[in-house]
Amino acid sequence: MSNPLLQQTELPTFSAIKPENVEPAIDELLGRNRAAIETLCRDAAAPDWNSLVAPLEQLNDELSCAWSPVSHMNSVVNADALRQAYNACLPKLSQYWTEQGQNQQLFEAFSHLAEHDQSLDGPQRKVVDNALRDFRLSGIALAPEGQQRYAELQQQLSLLTTRFSENVLDATNAWSLLVTDEARLAGLPDMALAGARQSAAGREQEGWLLTLDFPSYFAVITHADDRELRRELYHAYMTRASELGADAKWDNSKLINDILALRHELAQLLDFGNYAEYSIATKMAESTDQVVDFLQDLATRARPAAQQEYRELCDFAREQHGLDSLQAWDVPYYSEKLKQARYEVSQEALRPYFPMPKVLNGLFQVAGRLFDIQIEEVAEFDRWHQDARLFNVLRNGERLASFYLDPYARENKRGGAWMDTCRIRRRLPDGALQLPVAYLVCNFTPAVGADPALLTHNEVTTLFHEFGHGLHHMLTQIECADVSGINGVAWDAVELPSQFMENWCWEPEALALISGHYQSGDVLPKALLDKMLAAKNFQSAMFMVRQLEFSLFDFQLHRDFEPGVTDVQQLLDTVRAEVSVVPLPDFNRFQHSFSHIFAGGYAAGYYSYKWAEVLSADAFSRFEEEGIFSARAGKDFCSNILEMGGSREPMELFVAFRGREPSVDALLRHAGIA
Repeated sequence: MSNPLLQQTELPTFSAIKPENVEPAIDELLGRNRAAIETLCRDAAAPDWNSLVAPLEQLNDELSCAWSPVSHMNSVVNADALRQAYNACLPKLSQYWTEQGQNQQLFEAFSHLAEHDQSLDGPQRKVVDNALRDFRLSGIALAPEGQQRYAELQQQLSLLTTRFSENVLDATNAWSLLVTDEARLAGLPDMALAGARQSAAGREQEGWLLTLDFPSYFAVITHADDRELRRELYHAYMTRASELGADAKWDNSKLINDILALRHELAQLLDFGNYAEYSIATKMAESTDQVVDFLQDLATRARPAAQQEYRELCDFAREQHGLDSLQAWDVPYYSEKLKQARYEVSQEALRPYFPMPKVLNGLFQVAGRLFDIQIEEVAEFDRWHQDARLFNVLRNGERLASFYLDPYARENKRGGAWMDTCRIRRRLPDGALQLPVAYLVCNFTPAVGADPALLTHNEVTTLFHEFGHGLHHMLTQIECADVSGINGVAWDAVELPSQFMENWCWEPEALALISGHYQSGDVLPKALLDKMLAAKNFQSAMFMVRQLEFSLFDFQLHRDFEPGVTDVQQLLDTVRAEVSVVPLPDFNRFQHSFSHIFAGGYAAGYYSYKWAEVLSADAFSRFEEEGIFSARAGKDFCSNILEMGGSREPMELFVAFRGREPSVDALLRHAGIA
């Protein structure tokens, strides 16, 4: 019988993936790959690129192409049978990659290649250098019992981090509040009310159904006049998957400590002092002190401005609304009131001007003008959900890449927004070129009734952000899989293209392309545009210290963790006391749903957002100097950053584009803190 997961050509066939077939298909692929690698090692007396790296790349990419749609569907159409199949495969895949990283014959073959093959080009040399580094980080130098323990740690971490994510998803899905008295929903925008009514109808209920899906939660916490309703949703959202949540079976408390203990042991096994040291071994940052100093320096610069912003908010709530004590569930609500009072603009007032079709078309025009590409939709393809769409990226009529877009929040879909790899650009054994394919996933407020989905400006920015990641993946010109697109890019530089693209959401010339009233088609009026731009840096310092709080918590937690000693909540409270300006209630359990670090790739790496923001702000400053649609600057960014993938060190690429190393000044100026 043919392998159902290998019947994937240019694009996955999602409908062919049946949960009951996933584990046997992966078992077959792993067995085939192991046998092929054994043959490769046996025949690798004098290896070169074509006899060693190219066939190994082929095997691993076929496995990745088979697993990619399974992993993707587990995130966007999660169901019990698929989850079970997915989880059954995780330890097997972890074991496979660990075996490869600890294969002594492969290591010796790569070492021989590095020393003796002078014909390697730049990207090939980077692949080999990265491979040798990763062999060391996989425990190639460990004794057999150490290697076995490393494999066990990786398997356990794979399972525990997945369970963390599942607990967050299940706790989010399990909570809802049916409101039957519309008076309790006073203040909510019409679109949020219609969405809540639609959600209730979807469950055959009368009234308005509030959930912890972010669009629903955000509407209440920002706009509901009913303070008790805001508190109720805040409590539910901030205690998700904790000991204070609705059901103890989703409590992530023990998982957090277990994950940290396993990571700590893994780092020490490889002769690192802690997991933070292990994490930065593959990043731009040179030391843990450099990261902490960077974050604390930003906090020192931003905190006085954040304290002033918070004082102004407290004064406003007291003087204008008679509220003497501002609580955490009041902050978004009164921030929105203050913003409207000061600038006469709100996210809801902007929504009608950002219908999804107009925003998407405008985004494509912006990318087209910057990088000389065209984007066309594909009408017929194999969908996993009716919301999914498919697009081709072209240049001069030639297809460069494709991407799927799944933009809206729904039940059984992981929260947040992300870009993931479906196919990587690489040269195939027969000489053909495999083109890159990306998944772009968001959780925007879906359309209500016959109207198109209307985005907040924040959601527009999120779309541009994820599309920036997609461009990095799709516009690469590198043909070696391990450094093609985002592969091999230092994690603290990978956010550069995504944050870079956000800048166009604030430029009048670009806003003319991405905005248009969903009924009249009128562009964003100048008066409203001026107010929006004036409000750009509203509470930007408060936002910055919040991100610095998350970054310092993550990094110090992984740097200072001692099993059985470290109190995670206490460490978070200490960081908050040093950095934060908004007092939080004792029941806040933010860390229990902090999937970025406990279930994603950002462990001891959340600082990457701020690190890369320095790069992106400075990179954009060149467009401020030359024109935001400067063809020359766009071409240079494309050729030096997007096309190069991970084939060279990120600082080299940045300097090639900017002509110098980055400065923090542009970031502070953009945030209005300089």
